[in-house]
Amino acid sequence: MPEGDTVWRAANTLRAALEGQRLTTCDIRVPRYATVDFTGETVDSVASRGKHLLIRVGGYVIHSHLKMEGTWHVYAPGARWRRPAFQARIILNTADAQAIGFELGVLDIVEDEDEVVGYLGPDLLGPDWDPKTALTNLESDPARPVGLALLDQRNIAGLGNVYRNEICFLRGIDPRTPVGDAGDLKKTIDLSYRLIMANKDRNQRVTTGDRRPGRHFWVYGRENKPCRRCGTTIEFGLIGDNPLEERQIYHCPHCQN
Repeated sequence: MPEGDTVWRAANTLRAALEGQRLTTCDIRVPRYATVDFTGETVDSVASRGKHLLIRVGGYVIHSHLKMEGTWHVYAPGARWRRPAFQARIILNTADAQAIGFELGVLDIVEDEDEVVGYLGPDLLGPDWDPKTALTNLESDPARPVGLALLDQRNIAGLGNVYRNEICFLRGIDPRTPVGDAGDLKKTIDLSYRLIMANKDRNQRVTTGDRRPGRHFWVYGRENKPCRRCGTTIEFGLIGDNPLEERQIYHCPHCQN
């Protein structure tokens, strides 16, 4: 699942390939931006902001969000792509590299990046990370389920559904518990930071400390399987602010009561 750590790594890869380099090809395969061409421009910088990726070039920002299926690949010139060409939404070439965005959930060209990321809370992997602001944001709605508050990018930028489920388990909190009843939120924020920092350089997330196949997570994706701590059957449910925004939750009814 693309979460803040996935996008952070993608930004690092793209930065190494594009930053400071002159574009020899710019092919944007989105009808709205079909006439936009940054060929000849130099890429000023590449950055991640939560789950968003920002490529700054020619006074504009190429903004992308991976959603569920999106990915960025970098290849040597002329190398064969690992995804079919019809999935490519944008191609940025330099003299030494090809950067291709496949099946990007969102692709925009904007002049002011605040238009697309200005609403975000402090980024767990960004220079703006501020646990005090994150705490204030979470505490602003004490009646809201903590599982929804953690996933709300306006509160904290970077957490996705995998982290949400694992953090709630490790803190012993049912994700449906109101924020005001969810215990010490400072500890929850600190755990969120430590967990994503521990995984930011890994291609495979691990929250249990066990990297063996099938042992990476405590509860996520483990519906009807025994809890790794107490043996109670892991339960599955859905939670969201409305039926169209429901996401999967997994929890141990004994360890998270």
